[in-house]
Amino acid sequence: MSIALNETHDIDLRSWVDSANGVDHPFPIQNLPYGVFRSAGSDQPWRVGVAIGEFILDLRAAHAAGVFSGFDALTRQAAQEVAQGSSLNGLMALGAPAWSALRLALSRALRCGSSHEDELAGCLLPQSQAEHAMPATIGDYTDFYTSIHHATTIGKLFRPDNPLLPNYKWVPIGYHGRVSSIGVSGQQVRRPLGQTKAPDADTPSFGPCKRLDYELEVGIFIGGENALGEPVPMAQAEQRVFGLCLLNDWSARDVQAWEYQPLGPFLSKSFASTISPWVVTLEALAPYRSGWSRPEHDPQPLAYLDSPELRDHGAIDLQLEVLIQTSAMRQAGQAPQRLSLSNFKDSYWSVAQLVAHHTVNGCNLRPGDLFGSGTLSGPQPEQAGSLLELSRGGKEAVKLANGEQRIFIEDGDTIVMRAVAQRTGLPRIGFGEVAGTVLPAHPLR
Repeated sequence: MSIALNETHDIDLRSWVDSANGVDHPFPIQNLPYGVFRSAGSDQPWRVGVAIGEFILDLRAAHAAGVFSGFDALTRQAAQEVAQGSSLNGLMALGAPAWSALRLALSRALRCGSSHEDELAGCLLPQSQAEHAMPATIGDYTDFYTSIHHATTIGKLFRPDNPLLPNYKWVPIGYHGRVSSIGVSGQQVRRPLGQTKAPDADTPSFGPCKRLDYELEVGIFIGGENALGEPVPMAQAEQRVFGLCLLNDWSARDVQAWEYQPLGPFLSKSFASTISPWVVTLEALAPYRSGWSRPEHDPQPLAYLDSPELRDHGAIDLQLEVLIQTSAMRQAGQAPQRLSLSNFKDSYWSVAQLVAHHTVNGCNLRPGDLFGSGTLSGPQPEQAGSLLELSRGGKEAVKLANGEQRIFIEDGDTIVMRAVAQRTGLPRIGFGEVAGTVLPAHPLR
């Protein structure tokens, strides 16, 4: 697990792309997140790009212009992978040294004074003129449950005297989710149909979900791979992590309450999940790491989930925001309103621990696999990462500035999530946003 800083993190770096140098811009030259894009409304092939200021650098065009020809063999290999592909899987498969080499090359090419400015200027597309596809082909998706604040609040709704199950503080809890319904920001989510059972009913009923919710999560993209049967130890765990994105794991709470025992979520989760188009590399987040700790009165992790590096810099200081824009707000031209603000560093389990635990039984991870952190809530009630928590299980409506109220999501609502890593004296590392709008359920037949 390495967070060594290098020249790409220099706070004094400036880009010849002027918009990247704006105060508090989310995509400065110290960020350089990856995504898949094309010109909006076109039938162009999808290609890999890097966000820089208000633009996207087309890596296929940059490669064709010969920008990477003067770099070392590893950099040229990484550049060729992204140039010829329509997803990040090829780059993810090359491993951490290749990721770092390409990041360094891009940083040097985009800096003020770069000899490649003329060639690259023609390889830029304004972000406002682009549309996005999934950044990677996801093979497997595992959703975890890393926030003890979320787990405790939800547990109190059902088990007031014993909110946490006995295993929570010992083992990272997760379940395998559905890949086919994961979409990129801008996804339109059809309200799901399913079985529900009212507490006072003798039999379940079938119909549209009435308690639709969002879950604020961080997505973790895996790179490299481990052979079947070979665990990844903590010391190597973060070398398998390509980068992070934002994830909204939509949830049908009433469907979930009826179906989740004994095998956990099924139709309540598989209808949709939405991720942000940009993947911020773990290397870009190196300056925003902090020490990880466990309260003294809690059990400390078993040896395979612990390490000196974890204690020193295992947490990531990443501010997370959820906003809502109702149909009425949109029609009135009103901007989305914030619902909550929390931080990834409050997670009970770290990124490295999730990788180590997922593979300890010999499970093999592959490039492009995705982990979800689980709903990320902070210690204060207003830091909750779901409406289920903000409304206290549906008992108290959340009041909006325009006079509307929400207990759960209604048709026409758009949920927006944003994230930024920031510290005094350092540039802001932004993730863009993940947005999704709820459509009415399909008519019953």
